Amino acid sequence: MNKKSFDLEELASLCKRRGFIFQSSELYGGINGFWDYGPLGVELKKNIKDAWWRDTVQRRDDVVGLDASIIMHPRIWEASGHLEGFSDPMVDCKTCKGRFRADQLESSTCPQKPSKNVLSCGGELTEARQFNLMFKTFVGPVQDDSSVAYLRPETAQGIFAQFDNVLSVSRQKVPFGIAQIGKAFRNEINPRNYTFRSREFEQMELEFFVPPGDDEEWHRYWVAERLKWYTTIGLAPEHLDQYVYPQEELAHYASACVDIMYQFPFGLQELEGIAARGNFDLSRHSEYSGKKLEYFDQATNTRYIPHVVEPSAGVDRIALAVLCEAYAVEWIPKEGTAGEIQPAQPGESVPAGYEERTVLRFTPRVAPIKAAVFPLLKNRPELVEAAQKLYRQLQSSWPVFYDQTGAIGRRYRRQDEAGTPFGLTVDFQTLEDQTVTWRDRDDMRQERVPVAEVADRLATALA
Repeated sequence: MNKKSFDLEELASLCKRRGFIFQSSELYGGINGFWDYGPLGVELKKNIKDAWWRDTVQRRDDVVGLDASIIMHPRIWEASGHLEGFSDPMVDCKTCKGRFRADQLESSTCPQKPSKNVLSCGGELTEARQFNLMFKTFVGPVQDDSSVAYLRPETAQGIFAQFDNVLSVSRQKVPFGIAQIGKAFRNEINPRNYTFRSREFEQMELEFFVPPGDDEEWHRYWVAERLKWYTTIGLAPEHLDQYVYPQEELAHYASACVDIMYQFPFGLQELEGIAARGNFDLSRHSEYSGKKLEYFDQATNTRYIPHVVEPSAGVDRIALAVLCEAYAVEWIPKEGTAGEIQPAQPGESVPAGYEERTVLRFTPRVAPIKAAVFPLLKNRPELVEAAQKLYRQLQSSWPVFYDQTGAIGRRYRRQDEAGTPFGLTVDFQTLEDQTVTWRDRDDMRQERVPVAEVADRLATALA
């Protein structure tokens, strides 16, 4: 768990400079707890979601998908318990007018005295009171109690509400799962740690329905599966951990819960929770709707309400973890100088014969740009034509980038900061023997590769 720490502001600066993440509504001073993903950020998130969907749904025979609406009947939130119990204890400061979670005062910084926390700044705090985290809205032209609705605080309840319909059309048998990726909204009291805790976020949730009594076995299975999955998107196993909930911390309906944790610069924090929820959700929706949500098991000639194991992951948190894992500042040998790549040492000068570079070492599976194509010189039409031909060929299969502006070394550095795994340079030798320079982002080694083999080699590297 010994991950090199760095200032999160450094990463945030890079993310803005290279178009990963922007503050929402920045033009008007921003709005706290909301973020926009730029050209590279939206590709990174899409690749994470695509990887999850392929591995969780498309490559399995026992999981199907769903896309439920963000606004649903308010009775759903009564049945789920969100209207009654989805709240955090909150205190207000009469001095600075700030609002803070009562159970996080020691870690909450005073807005007026950033060097102190809320308990030691001398402000006048109110008594704690419960604050419901759901965003309220109205459906229809009249804003009264009959038109109240809510933006969903999680995607799971849409799955439970559609369980019977999905079961009837999917030809699945228990055990099976329903997966969903979508937006959720929580009116967080104190959004913090960059994009980690936001008011608008995306979830990737799976509700895996199992026979009563099989909860423990399937819960162990999904904890192991989800831990393995994080290594496929580039998170190092030594930076991951598990938090196993003791009995006294479990929800009243849960028999087990494990959080998958990641070592962020701001500490070990949750990426995903895997909970064995029993039959609580389907039972509640059956009770509140008056409709039976049972499964008929033909093999045993019995009916029962399935139990569920729920792996629930946050896309934005995972994207931030992937960025943190990939981010590095290094000292690299100058061109023509022998030496090895070294981690930059904060506060120390760059050694003689070296220069500094910032790089995002994304695993190719999630990298926003898979390869960049460069003509060595932009004022030589024959190089530009050959480079653009290769670019168009690769663009039909992968997100690739074309750049002919500036010195080739500077172009490499731009792509290093974007996390592009491979650089392909068309030079004068290309015109002679139809090979290009293939540059690896991580070790910066270069080799000649025949143009005819570039696509196959790239496909192998991205598999």
